[in-house]
Amino acid sequence: MQRLPEYLKRPIIDTEKTKTVRRILKAKCLNTVCEGARCPNKSECYASNTATFLIMGNVCTRNCRYCNISPARPEPLDKEEPEHVAQAVKELGLKYAVITSVTRDDLADGGAGHFKNCIDEIRKICDAKIEILTPDFGTNKGADKESKCNKEALDIILEARPDVFNHNIETVEPVFKTARPQGDYNLSLEVLKYIKDNSDIITKSGLMVGLGEEINDIESTLVDLKEAGVDIVTIGQYIQPSKLHLEVSKYYTLEEFEDLKTLAKKIGFKNYQIGPLVRSSYHAMNCWNDILK
Repeated sequence: MQRLPEYLKRPIIDTEKTKTVRRILKAKCLNTVCEGARCPNKSECYASNTATFLIMGNVCTRNCRYCNISPARPEPLDKEEPEHVAQAVKELGLKYAVITSVTRDDLADGGAGHFKNCIDEIRKICDAKIEILTPDFGTNKGADKESKCNKEALDIILEARPDVFNHNIETVEPVFKTARPQGDYNLSLEVLKYIKDNSDIITKSGLMVGLGEEINDIESTLVDLKEAGVDIVTIGQYIQPSKLHLEVSKYYTLEEFEDLKTLAKKIGFKNYQIGPLVRSSYHAMNCWNDILK
């Protein structure tokens, strides 16, 4: 594995706040993507009294070649999890909660109903804004041959009305199948477009760089996301979790990330978070607030 550039290294922070976050998560038997995906910003977020909740288990039915979450047969859904997530949001005093999940291809709705239950439970006991970062919920199983997306699942999400709907494209189209062999680039675009076409919910997507893409690939993917109605885009550096995962083809310089910001602005996104350590939920509340100004 390549040595990390200095600007990608983060210190380990261990304070009373980080211990409090871990204690609350452990008491509620909750997972976080901060831990599961080895997010480099974990210490910073825990120190700020926040975390990104990972629902529906800690193993995935897919095996994306960049992701640290293990593929395995998942356990049945924990029916108490939505209530536990809501209690954690309240105890942490979150004004903005981000909820993501593993992919659950074993469920007919891909877990959309479980997302809705989490949203409903949070709104019962506190007024935090809610961003969900979802999988694609699987392909259409009905008679609509013109559509790939699982509209029944997405309609459940529309009914729940999160404040922000996030679904990551993850990478550019030319390397998509290498990184996400069980995913579908066009399906992800259709999922985002369906939410935007049928609501006024703010939509968001993100991708990693450093997987072998060229600058024109990044531009083409950003244009695709803009045409799908995406409001907020995030771009960050791919960091190889282990020797078993895809290798990093390139570490982008700080100057190159500034160029990507210029590109996102030119294409016309309402807001963007772009930088070496940017991840989907990094400074998510700030992005949402900036759009409302």
